[in-house]
Amino acid sequence: MKLPIGIQSFEVIRTGNYYYVDKTKFVWKLVNDGKYYFLSRPRRFGKSLFIDTLKQAFLGRKELFRGLYLEDRWDWEKKYPVIHIDFGGGLVKDSNDLEEWIKEILISNYKEYQIEQDIEIDINKKEKDIRLLFKNLIIKLYKNSNSEVVVLIDEYDKPILDRIEDKEEAIKIREVLKNFYSVLKPLDRYLKFVILTGVSKFSKVSLFSGLNQLRDITLSEEYATICGYTQEELEEVFKEELRGEDREEIRRWYNGYSWLGDSGI
Repeated sequence: MKLPIGIQSFEVIRTGNYYYVDKTKFVWKLVNDGKYYFLSRPRRFGKSLFIDTLKQAFLGRKELFRGLYLEDRWDWEKKYPVIHIDFGGGLVKDSNDLEEWIKEILISNYKEYQIEQDIEIDINKKEKDIRLLFKNLIIKLYKNSNSEVVVLIDEYDKPILDRIEDKEEAIKIREVLKNFYSVLKPLDRYLKFVILTGVSKFSKVSLFSGLNQLRDITLSEEYATICGYTQEELEEVFKEELRGEDREEIRRWYNGYSWLGDSGI
């Protein structure tokens, strides 16, 4: 089997003969424990892969979950519309650039779900248009599918971090994101599940003052191993790759991360 280095697509891993450490029990747990979540982890820890795992579960792609924890614990007949927003794939130059990027992401969702975009775009009111586009998308998806909507936002803070050395511009970018995310709170009746991931802790960036229902699971012991590999997972899943290797040396190089739970690599 192949090593899943840098792979962020759950489908690619499950159909491409890659090793996979089963984290789908956390999909089940999140959905059964609550509705709004925030998770912070360092880069390259598997946040994007987990977000895509959530996406495929809500889309009802049972074939990708065969043999995994979730296979017999999920209602595969029920499918949900998913809005997946990933800020990890580009470099934001300024607040105007961010507004255009968000607009493109939302419009692509309109097209994907074949929803008519009946909001007139005013170049002088981009910020307002973004909020309206987001709100309208959620409500129309709900009505068209007769189902609550799932919102997955990956690397929520990267646009700010891209310009963190330019304090004035970083503040402008923060305000754009704050206004954008504020759309979610009054739309509770239309939403099934919401999660935001990033590197920085949201209380430090003041982005979610209007979204106080988010549960921060960053330092929750029960979600300590939601990303990354524990020593047990490493030795069980990758045992064929570890034959003949100096495991103590591997542990010395990579072991030691822990979020109030099992230490892992």
